[in-house]
Amino acid sequence: MRIGVLTGGGDCPGLNAVIRAVVRKGVATYGHEFVGFRDGWKGPLEGLTKPLGIAEVRGILPRGGTILGSSRTNPFKIEGGVERIKANLAEQGVDALVAIGGEDTLGVATKLNDLGVNVVGVPKTIDNDLNATDYTFGFDTAVNIAMEAIDRLHTTAESHHRTLVVEVMGRHAGWIALHAGLAGGANVILLPERNFDVDQVATYVTKRFQVEYAPIVVVAEGAQPLEGQMVLHNQELDAFGHVRLGGIGQWLAQQLEEKTGKEARTVVLGHIQRGGTPSAFDRVLATRFGLQAIDAVHEGDFGKMMALRGTDIVRVPLADGTGELKTVPIERYDEAEVFFGS
Repeated sequence: MRIGVLTGGGDCPGLNAVIRAVVRKGVATYGHEFVGFRDGWKGPLEGLTKPLGIAEVRGILPRGGTILGSSRTNPFKIEGGVERIKANLAEQGVDALVAIGGEDTLGVATKLNDLGVNVVGVPKTIDNDLNATDYTFGFDTAVNIAMEAIDRLHTTAESHHRTLVVEVMGRHAGWIALHAGLAGGANVILLPERNFDVDQVATYVTKRFQVEYAPIVVVAEGAQPLEGQMVLHNQELDAFGHVRLGGIGQWLAQQLEEKTGKEARTVVLGHIQRGGTPSAFDRVLATRFGLQAIDAVHEGDFGKMMALRGTDIVRVPLADGTGELKTVPIERYDEAEVFFGS
């Protein structure tokens, strides 16, 4: 069997671990042949390939990013895109695809599978917002990077008696902000799941200064103030209809400085959260996903996504993972007051 592998959407630590596991077991155990499609769905759309064998995956386990490249190409937004993908797969003699990606990449995989393309999906996103799986690889590394940044910012905030606002990734789901904020001892955590009152945030910041400690505010990029206080809109859309986010941290810091009379600065972690070597947890999870994915392909169990349930790797329908985003159940954390910290 000749199998294609692609990685789509935003890069994250652990992608190379999946590729390595798929190829090594696929070749050594099953005798399959592989071809890498470059730059996400742009690869099969335009016939962009690279060799993918045992030699090509040696030494890539600790590397961040993806050796195959990535993009946010949506073939369903391109006239004749599906037909071109089918034609290129046939020309390459590809019998099945392993698609590694998040909501958008696996959403395309779901549609293609419904149209007769043999696809198996592996869930990837630092946002941890894919349904049907407890965790996605990349999330643990991103949280640890954000936590370390918060740890370091505590000391400089104390030294200069200023508020530090840390903006982390999270368009619709605040998992990174929640976990990094809790682990880093942040005083206020603001998530997309609940609009926040900037006056209330300023009150907590003031109380923090009154006990002679400088506050740390962690805010997800998709967090929004209460209706009427500010509207964040950017009209630039990507191929999947998403606006480009950013700026909430700077706006919030300016508001807090005006309302508290204390200096406030913003730190935007941005793509730092995506880069660098994956954590041990993400390396193991990504490897287990890859091993299960090649088993599914070999068995002809297409239209499935690999998922972590407890400590087990299971297969679920692709549609289950992409149908609805997994957001933070904020009611679970209300009693701890972690959203408007004390």
